[in-house]
Amino acid sequence: MKNLNRYIEHTALHAAVDEQGIQTVLDQAKKYNFRGVCLPPFWVKKAKRELADLDIQLVTVVGFPLGYSMTQTKVFETRQAIKDGVDELDVVWSITGFKSRMNWPKIELAQLAKVCHDEEKLLKVIIETALLKEEELSEACHICVDAGVDFVKTSTGFAEKGAQIKTIKRLRNILPSQVGIKASGGIKSLEQAEAMVAAGADRIGSSSGHLIMEAWLDKNP
Repeated sequence: MKNLNRYIEHTALHAAVDEQGIQTVLDQAKKYNFRGVCLPPFWVKKAKRELADLDIQLVTVVGFPLGYSMTQTKVFETRQAIKDGVDELDVVWSITGFKSRMNWPKIELAQLAKVCHDEEKLLKVIIETALLKEEELSEACHICVDAGVDFVKTSTGFAEKGAQIKTIKRLRNILPSQVGIKASGGIKSLEQAEAMVAAGADRIGSSSGHLIMEAWLDKNP
């Protein structure tokens, strides 16, 4: 794999991340020419200034990490993030609504998809696969497709389990080719990253992107 760096969204979403930590992530993203960086909304404006016109996607999160905020709040977060300069939005869907058998998660995602697409931005939906049963995973994917999302993302990184190879394979079998898969949660090694891509992941979300690339460069001098 010659372009592993272009699969990686280098991430810093832990609660205590400070400005130095954000700067480090941005510097590493520029060094390795990652596909993107995924940062808290609070740091989007700084990141936009730092990345300028570089070919690195600026990503932030909405409704993070539990997904049970009101739709109006998510819409506001999305609009504000776009105003601040993001290219892509990773939204935590309404797991509580889905588990309650409501139609609202699809309505909410459709609203968010429209907001994003009207501004030519991408919408990635975190379905938190660790909290879904087998049959729920399939239903969640169909809801995302019907709502018009661009990517389905496995995890926030805050659940008991993150991305699993078998889950990525299942997602790829369920989702149409035009809907991407972002594997995230617990991906820390080169071997994991390569296995996720081989299983069908289009993006790798990881706070260890720099370590993955260091291992890749050691393997491919």
